[in-house]
Amino acid sequence: MGQQPEKTYSPQQWEDTMLAEEIQFPFQLIVWNDHVNTFDWVIQSLMEVCGHAFEQAEQCALIIHNNGKYAVKEGNFNQLRPLCEALLDRGINATVEETVGT
Repeated sequence: MGQQPEKTYSPQQWEDTMLAEEIQFPFQLIVWNDHVNTFDWVIQSLMEVCGHAFEQAEQCALIIHNNGKYAVKEGNFNQLRPLCEALLDRGINATVEETVGT
């Protein structure tokens, strides 16, 4: 059997692919540290609102506490906005922010 020729991509195809990967998750749900909510409440809220497993929610809570904030979920704006509002309704400081490229 013969070898198939290697497929080549034009610069535009590469650019389109890279752009599609960058905008796949263009927003982040950021939870901010405060001195009001308990670890247990934040963990429970992340599990119920964001669908995190206990271990994931616990790690997020520790990172939020130590760093002041953490992106607990990535996705599109329309997906993250209701989650943000649900966290705000629970008294947890949260924002949806555009992902900053590196």
